[in-house]
Amino acid sequence: MRNDVAHLPTLQQDELACAKQILLDEFSIAISRATQPWKKNGKVQKIVLFGSYSRDDWVDAAANGYQSDFDILIIVSHKDLTDIAEYWYVAEDKIQRNPSIQRQVNIIVHTLEEVNQGLTRGEYFWVDIARDGIALYELPGFALATPQPLTAMDAYEIANAYLADWLGKIDAAMEGAAFYVSKGHSNDAAFTLHQAAERAYTCFLLVRTHYVPRSHNLKFLRSLAEDKEPRLVDSWPRSTKLDRRRFELTKRAYVEARYSSSYAIDADDLDAITKAVRALRDAVETVSREWLDMLREKIAL
Repeated sequence: MRNDVAHLPTLQQDELACAKQILLDEFSIAISRATQPWKKNGKVQKIVLFGSYSRDDWVDAAANGYQSDFDILIIVSHKDLTDIAEYWYVAEDKIQRNPSIQRQVNIIVHTLEEVNQGLTRGEYFWVDIARDGIALYELPGFALATPQPLTAMDAYEIANAYLADWLGKIDAAMEGAAFYVSKGHSNDAAFTLHQAAERAYTCFLLVRTHYVPRSHNLKFLRSLAEDKEPRLVDSWPRSTKLDRRRFELTKRAYVEARYSSSYAIDADDLDAITKAVRALRDAVETVSREWLDMLREKIAL
């Protein structure tokens, strides 16, 4: 695994260095008062940049409002230390509010055992990270396992099962959202549209990478999916302030549409969001079936 980011502009190198330091500092604070040995002696073993900035194909397109995010894998010494809310929430918040970091930073946290299990199973997500990732920080003695190849047949069967399962779940959520709209239950409709979009991204990520993070953050899921398949970008218009506000309404709906009395969404917003989610669902099916066709061709060789 590489360990330098010299291919990136100086500004982005500085942003990554700042984010890395915040992650390390806040983790140290989070475990500083621990009494349990596993927590008191907890370690960050690796911090790995993956995705478009590691591959050198990031996008920063002002015309349509699309900008690639920084995607970071943190490998820790104990499974309990992967709890985002307990150990990483403050760091994420500080990174998000830091004016010197101009890009969204997404993190996933796993143990070395989890990562290596994925590598030995040949799961695409982890194999891609092992091949393209850049270590921003690492302790000696914690090597990644050698990726094992996944046969085209195995990959096809896994992906086909995911697609069959999750397309039905997306459609069920879309039907539920339409029902709530017809009854005038706007907040319930917004929450259910969030669920449909989350399921669409989950479907795509499982088909293409066999991995989905433990997150309901729609922006994070969108970022991971669009990093793998740029054609999904067009599903969510983002060139205008109204476009971006509607995506944020959808993102916030997971919590606020259920629990906040101040959350409000009108019929025009619901109609536009429904069209975006339907476009996403159809795009996910199209690119996923293309992926299955490609795997079938490999099987036939």
